[in-house]
Amino acid sequence: MAVAVVSVPVRDPAAALDFYTRVIGLAVLRDEPMGPGMRWIQLQPSDGGATIALVTWFDAMPPGGVQGLMLGVDDVDAEYARIGALGVPLSPVDAQPWGRFTMLKDSDGNGLILAQLTTPEEFRTR
Repeated sequence: MAVAVVSVPVRDPAAALDFYTRVIGLAVLRDEPMGPGMRWIQLQPSDGGATIALVTWFDAMPPGGVQGLMLGVDDVDAEYARIGALGVPLSPVDAQPWGRFTMLKDSDGNGLILAQLTTPEEFRTR
């Protein structure tokens, strides 16, 4: 069994879509109407794997309620420099036995971790 979709609660789907594509670098897999006033926006890393859906319809998931969503990167220092140059605040790069990482918030306050794992095959699907 694989993780297929992780729901990330947002206020403004258009602003969140911009953040996750322009800043994080995810690709749009689907962006389709999904009932009155709702869109199914599904994003995926360029190398495949689990996807995220930007959601507005779960009452129990307020925007900003996701914390600790870890995204694997090949070079955390390069991502730190690239995203920092876009004006997005990031925590200093830290090292742990499992890898090096930095943390940031999306446009709604959801907490993301960009991690360069010591064993990257743990998150690669191809």
